[in-house]
Amino acid sequence: MKRHLPNAITCANLLSGCIGIVFAFKGNLETAAYFVIFSGIFDFFDGMVARLLNVKSAIGKDLDSLADMVSFGFLPGVIMFHLLKASDYSSDYLPYLGFLITIFSALRLAKFNNDERQTEDFIGLNTPMNTLFICSLPFIANDYPQVISSSILLIAITAITSFLLVSEIKIFSLKFSDLSWAKNKIKFIFLILSAVLIAFLKFAAIPFVLVLYIASSVLHFRGTTANNKV
Repeated sequence: MKRHLPNAITCANLLSGCIGIVFAFKGNLETAAYFVIFSGIFDFFDGMVARLLNVKSAIGKDLDSLADMVSFGFLPGVIMFHLLKASDYSSDYLPYLGFLITIFSALRLAKFNNDERQTEDFIGLNTPMNTLFICSLPFIANDYPQVISSSILLIAITAITSFLLVSEIKIFSLKFSDLSWAKNKIKFIFLILSAVLIAFLKFAAIPFVLVLYIASSVLHFRGTTANNKV
């Protein structure tokens, strides 16, 4: 039974993503975003449970990527499709640019599964963080509609995030091998600052958290390289 538990949690991630897609196609983007959060929680715990029970498998890894493709690949593409459809530039074809996020998410996940450098951390922005950012946009639109309705901005976001997904930028994982301050100082600072930003700005904090995540990762790996040279 225990060897099936991680895969069951992964399937819960997939189910949450499917439900989120249904809401996204109906235009209920905020509810879709909440199901993304559920998917993210399940995605975090499936790997943790597999490691704790020592039941990691090739099938589990592939199933995880397939579930992520739905929850963190197709779903953010649908959300961007709807945002572009409601933007200030009226076109029947422009909204389909949103699915570039889906395409580059697929490339990112395929790369991750075959890149032996990404056993502990990431090379390129991970799909859950990118999806969380995309899902924050409908909430931001409630307070800043004139900004999010800009087709130019939305296209720029699509292009930049697609590039980040397959880039060579090293991004740290939030899975801790130990809880020592010395080894995880930058990670702890990132989590504390992110919590403060979210407490004050709620979903509007997510773009700042994304920038902070990338900047913190650059500092983290620069510090790691420097320590290795000493």
